Amino acid sequence: MNKLFIVLEGIDGSGTSTQATLLKDYFIQKGDKAVISPEPTNGVIGKMIREAMQKPIILMEDKQSFDQQMAYLFAADRHYHLYNDLDGVFKLIQDGSHLITTRYYFSSLAYNCHTPEEFKFVRQLNERFPNPDLVIYIDIPVEVSLERLQERTIIDVYENSEKLIQVRNNYQNIFETYEGLLLKVDGTAEINQVHDKIIEFLEKQFT
Repeated sequence: MNKLFIVLEGIDGSGTSTQATLLKDYFIQKGDKAVISPEPTNGVIGKMIREAMQKPIILMEDKQSFDQQMAYLFAADRHYHLYNDLDGVFKLIQDGSHLITTRYYFSSLAYNCHTPEEFKFVRQLNERFPNPDLVIYIDIPVEVSLERLQERTIIDVYENSEKLIQVRNNYQNIFETYEGLLLKVDGTAEINQVHDKIIEFLEKQFT
């Protein structure tokens, strides 16, 4: 199996981090190297994004202006994520690791867009970033997301009902027209059932 660039997407609480860990363990048990490298990164811009998501450091009362600002920051951080020479996506793949990331440019389209004009703007910011080998979209209802988020001690600025409804609708629109390799999974199933579906699809497509 060639070394893969795999992206997991979904609204908050969908289980992308859990499934990324299980997928990494699967590769390692097979004798392969695998790395989880989420977005935002731990680079300078990624750290700024994480701080802004919890308490905006660049204050904008208008939500759409804040989303536009975040779209710029995410695109800059994404370039670093892909191409930096220390632990960038393509450096790690070249060194023989499968690369698993929770969130990629699909998240920018889902979280930072409200209108067709904004979709066009965010697509332009991200148009030079390559598609991954596989996107795994874990879908859950907003009600399930909100229930799971109650267990968290820190809630970011996007983790509310109004925003999550918009984001889920955006994801559904994005993946209706996406032409790359895509697996949609029901995230309300048991964790191991979700994992088994991912592995079944992975082995069918790449072995």
